[in-house]
Amino acid sequence: MAPKIQKVATIKDVAAKAQAGKTSISRYLNGELHLLSDNMRQRIEAAIQELNYRPNQMARSLKHGRTGLIGLIIADIGNPFSVEVLKGVESESIKQGFMTVVCNANNSIELECQFIQLLKGYRVDGLIINSAGVNAQFIDVLKQTTLPFVLLDRKIEDFPCDMVGLDNPASAEMAFNHLIEQGFEAICFVTEPIEYNSARKERLQTFQRLLNQQGQVKGEFHQITLPDPAQLDSIVANFCASHRGMRKAIVAANGVLTLQLAYVMNQQGLRWGADIGFLSFDNLEWAAFAGQGITSVSQPTAEMGHKAVECLLEKLENPEKAPTQYLFHGELVVRNSTTL
Repeated sequence: MAPKIQKVATIKDVAAKAQAGKTSISRYLNGELHLLSDNMRQRIEAAIQELNYRPNQMARSLKHGRTGLIGLIIADIGNPFSVEVLKGVESESIKQGFMTVVCNANNSIELECQFIQLLKGYRVDGLIINSAGVNAQFIDVLKQTTLPFVLLDRKIEDFPCDMVGLDNPASAEMAFNHLIEQGFEAICFVTEPIEYNSARKERLQTFQRLLNQQGQVKGEFHQITLPDPAQLDSIVANFCASHRGMRKAIVAANGVLTLQLAYVMNQQGLRWGADIGFLSFDNLEWAAFAGQGITSVSQPTAEMGHKAVECLLEKLENPEKAPTQYLFHGELVVRNSTTL
């Protein structure tokens, strides 16, 4: 015998059960309780509970012009930074009465472009985009979309748009000055490719500029596409051999590289804080406990996620609002890895 399918209650059923008109039910659902008597509110509430009535959110969104959905496109859900940003966006969205639709681009700009177009079809109210990278295709898609959007941790030159992120030049300069103050004589800066990533580019360019100005400290710069443990192993080994006897430090441009470099140095028997200095952008949860602790540039990721939601909602309320950049200050968390 086939199982009995339970009928889904409609607004008409609620009206009949509460002995009220559909207009009164609509007022109740829309929060216009001041227009209803106490007795009416109680009857409607009891009917909704008894019938287990759930409003059709899509139908309501078509009527009111809002879905209450925010599209969140993140570059890489495996990146600790992306995870923390996701938490911040979701918590602030819920606080503001919205829900997030999360899309993981898996470091593919092409997939991000598809998500932007797809989310428009799902009638999200706006987008928050932590892009894997910014190229011509990505910019074209942004120009064509009618959805309000906020970029998170990415900048686009000569393309005004709302953006929330870290003040990377200031944060990189803070990290560089710390290494100089600790007496390091050679610095190796390792990053993933910078071509389409403004955050990595600003960090790398700041270290290059400051090393050129300083003049006495030796510098190496490497771009690497992960995963490539053999290349990382070679970079670390050659850096140590080329600067034997000098106070030297390795800088990881983000959290993903920090983990990879920590593994390689461990395999080579290097102890950061004793044999070599080690500094990371992104303050990973385990950084305080690994070895003697890893000095890190901490980003206020949760606050950045909150601000991105606030910025998007401001854009929804005022579409003519001029684009704004909100840059947060990083915090240098000093641990034993740079205090040789």
